Amino acid sequence: MSEFLILLGTTVWRTVWDVMPIILTLFFFQYIVLKQPIARISQVIKGLCFVIVGLALFLVGLKEAIFPLGDTMAKQLTDPAFLYPDGIIGDYLWSDYGWVYLFGFFIGFATTFAEPALIAVALKAQEISAGSISAFGLRIAVGLGVATGVAIGCLRIVTGGPLWSFIMVAYIIVIIQTFFASKTIIPLAYDSGGVTTSTVTVPLLAALGLGLASTTPGRSPMIDGFGLIAFASVFPIISVLFYAQASSWIEYRQKNKEKA
Repeated sequence: MSEFLILLGTTVWRTVWDVMPIILTLFFFQYIVLKQPIARISQVIKGLCFVIVGLALFLVGLKEAIFPLGDTMAKQLTDPAFLYPDGIIGDYLWSDYGWVYLFGFFIGFATTFAEPALIAVALKAQEISAGSISAFGLRIAVGLGVATGVAIGCLRIVTGGPLWSFIMVAYIIVIIQTFFASKTIIPLAYDSGGVTTSTVTVPLLAALGLGLASTTPGRSPMIDGFGLIAFASVFPIISVLFYAQASSWIEYRQKNKEKA
């Protein structure tokens, strides 16, 4: 218990210093540039204290739970005893890591669907579009994009393929889709790639990538361990653009049937 309290206290102190530039910037512009007092200053200070404590608890949770969990799952799924239960160790082919890809797919979808930033953006999109964009449908589309990206990213780590080639192909697809997509969905699709890599998704994917690279023969955690977050950023753009294009195509077909 004492070790936990020491860790928590140290993290709170570091968080205060990390948040201080934000606080100083806000107060500088409010009092020096705008020359206006801050309304409900007591509530603002109370909110800042909540932010500091919340961030500290979140960082402690990452260190004590999320990072070890992702690392442990990666090691267990790549354990030769798990990959080859019959005791005959093979040549570590990419096809032997099927459970890793499946785990990456489901964990990518689950963490994205629970991502607070995505929920906020999806609700705002539904509100501004007067319901033409479904918040639930957008979250599903983004979640499937991240899930697919994480699974492909795990495949890249296992095979040791060059990261740039995977990402380049993905962005070429995005560029092609952008030419044919509606202008109303393009900004939202691009933003969807950013909100997925936030508080819930990033820590677990980072731990998964590093754990997978450290336990896969011939892979370096420094070279191969990073990159999953890049996949989780670009593939949601593809999935949201595809979702919008598929919805438009279905709507077009329904209108043609009604005319017929």
